[in-house]
Amino acid sequence: MTSNDTITMYGADWCGDCRRSKSVLDRAGAAYEYVDVAASQEATDRAIEISGRPNIPVIVFPDGSHLVEPSDAELLAKLG
Repeated sequence: MTSNDTITMYGADWCGDCRRSKSVLDRAGAAYEYVDVAASQEATDRAIEISGRPNIPVIVFPDGSHLVEPSDAELLAKLG
């Protein structure tokens, strides 16, 4: 379970969009938990439950909102 101020990112190492979004989070200094959907069917199911589709990354913010496959600009704007 993550704390209330931590972002959760569901992704996979083979996913280029996931690597890109992870890099944006790292450069921004964002506190986040990375959940590897390739390592866990439960994680895959949870990401689909959140987003309603199988696309990754699914990035869940402390306010309960989420982004799916965001552009760098979308992610940076959400990070504020």
